[in-house]
Amino acid sequence: MKTLPLLSASVFALLSFNTSAQSSLAPATSDEELEKIEVTGTRSAFGATKTNVPIVELARSVSIETLSDLKDKGAFNLSQTVTYMAGVAGETYGFATRGDAISSRGLSIPRYRDSIQELFGSYNSTRAEVYTLEQVELLKGPASVLYGQGSPGGLVNYVSKTPGVNNVNELILEYGSFNKKQVNVDVGSRLTEDEKWLGRVVGIYRDADTQVDYVNDDTRLLMPSVSYSPSDATRLTVIGLFQDTNSDTAAQFVPIEGTLEPLADGSYLPDQDVYAGEPGFNKYDTKSSQLTVLGEHAFNDTTELTFTALWRDGEADYHQAWPLFTGTTRYINAFLGAPVVGTETTVARTFYTADNTFKQQAVDIRLSKTFDTGAFEHVILAGVQYQDVETDNNFSYYTDGGVSAGDFRYVLDLANPVYTGAPDQAVFDALYTDGPLQTVKDVGLYLSDQIAYDNWRITLGVRHDSVDNDNGSVSQDDSQTSYSAGVLYKFANGLSPYVSYAESFETVVGLDMLGNQLEPETGRQYEAGIKYAFNAIPGFVTLAWYDIEIANLPNPNALPVTASQQQGIATINGVELESRIVLGEFTAELNASVMDAQDPNGFELPGQPDSNASLWLTWEPSFGDGLRMGAGLRYVGQSVAENTAVRYATPDYTLADLMLEKPLSDNLIARLNVRNLTDKEYLTSCLTRGDCFPGVRRNINASLTYQF
Repeated sequence: MKTLPLLSASVFALLSFNTSAQSSLAPATSDEELEKIEVTGTRSAFGATKTNVPIVELARSVSIETLSDLKDKGAFNLSQTVTYMAGVAGETYGFATRGDAISSRGLSIPRYRDSIQELFGSYNSTRAEVYTLEQVELLKGPASVLYGQGSPGGLVNYVSKTPGVNNVNELILEYGSFNKKQVNVDVGSRLTEDEKWLGRVVGIYRDADTQVDYVNDDTRLLMPSVSYSPSDATRLTVIGLFQDTNSDTAAQFVPIEGTLEPLADGSYLPDQDVYAGEPGFNKYDTKSSQLTVLGEHAFNDTTELTFTALWRDGEADYHQAWPLFTGTTRYINAFLGAPVVGTETTVARTFYTADNTFKQQAVDIRLSKTFDTGAFEHVILAGVQYQDVETDNNFSYYTDGGVSAGDFRYVLDLANPVYTGAPDQAVFDALYTDGPLQTVKDVGLYLSDQIAYDNWRITLGVRHDSVDNDNGSVSQDDSQTSYSAGVLYKFANGLSPYVSYAESFETVVGLDMLGNQLEPETGRQYEAGIKYAFNAIPGFVTLAWYDIEIANLPNPNALPVTASQQQGIATINGVELESRIVLGEFTAELNASVMDAQDPNGFELPGQPDSNASLWLTWEPSFGDGLRMGAGLRYVGQSVAENTAVRYATPDYTLADLMLEKPLSDNLIARLNVRNLTDKEYLTSCLTRGDCFPGVRRNINASLTYQF
């Protein structure tokens, strides 16, 4: 918490600046200019909070990146959309192609699309493509009162592009680092003259290499959507999404020796992005199909029904070879007890194959009602949610490639790789495990009330879930009731202090040593903060303190004398600052956080930075004829992985980003985005098992947009 004074000073400076800005800048800021600026994004019933209640009136922390923000910051994948948010780690496991590892407040969080969870399990479906999104929202802290079981760290929700009357059609051609070639298409139109039927089609084609040799990232995507509005009170939208991605695994699980720590001779690997897989064997090919239905109907001015329904099907064909996590020659030699010819950088490799599938059906129906009881104004939200998820994982492990049995055919020198070929298919057939079909069914009923009394805003919520888990060997029923509450006071000067409480839960399948069914892991959070909306200029600043406790975790140190295995408690607390101000031609975003997170044994949570900070500036000069420029700095603090035997500290790092945009004509826009401007080489995290994750190298992306 050593940087807490810096956060406090930043808030004081922003608030003090607003005082002077009221006199010096107010005359130059017209009402028309204020109306053109969206500071916090668009709220909707399909957003993270499931209501259109303004964020400044919620006693919770919510971060939003709008479509304009995503373009300016050059966010290529979902992980990169959150790298400028306070207290959020977007690239926990470095450069990745298998998925998006996003953590909030020290914990991995689930991903939602249009308020329905879109991914269950691991490595069984495609990644979300940023070009299909309108904005990305991150609701921080426990959210079980709205979403059922989930992470105490929060959730990320992204809003899909849907048909609109004023949709701007565009064709985008992109070329970037590592021979990336991409074509994006976004076309919408009125399907009938009365505008009751609207349509939109989003398409992506990408052919790309990456910073790791032999690793490609090729994608084809089609997202058609249709909206029907029989009246002003009713709107029904159907979104199809079909995606086929052919790639390899970016994460090579390179050993700590030669990356975080030096080799025996004091040197490091010449290339920490070395490909440790096997060409012709490695692959990570995924497909997914989904159908989303969004419904809205206003019975009158005070009552509205909304719902989201989702059907999704995904599959992944996954092959990979990776080094033993502590796999240098001295460990190979240990298998036989005698030296083996090889170098200090020679590693044994595990070969793995898997075919994974995923199916989901889900629906979330919500009724919103506004009414008064005396001086109290209520916005009641009542909902029911049902989801049915099936996952299947079938796999083969050829651990260490046979080295422990004296077979050294598949070892690899990471400093001078000469690829050996993969074992015969018969080897994998003999090791094949046909995993059981796993199912999760969840029914949740929830109720919340947003109460306004004078300048007070009070939020109360409760939800009850019944969850049925079947992992193929154990069938288990759980039920849990979750609560939340918050109080916020809006002063006339724009200052809004608040306090809140929220809970979360996640089911745990199995029995303890006494034969009792394991209880769900539970989380609770206390949060207090201040939100400040500037009066004279468009902008805001928020400061939040939080304290999270997670209970019913595995028993600390697995003490053998304790029969109950759910006595562990993890604690997380921190402070977050987020701000955005618009000063004429300039827009500035300043975000920062510090965090202290410990597991039940008192060790730091693995791979989670203890702090982060970012600054993004955008300049739209009046003399530039549409010219826009942007620049940003991202600081990520140290992360630690430790247990009773080892402790690895991954150093902090700072990265710079750049943006340049210039209209070439009324219909043509040129854009240049650069992330990691200096091509800094860094590690995002290292784990106690003995492997590290290299960060994302410099990525230059040039695009030409034709709008029509």
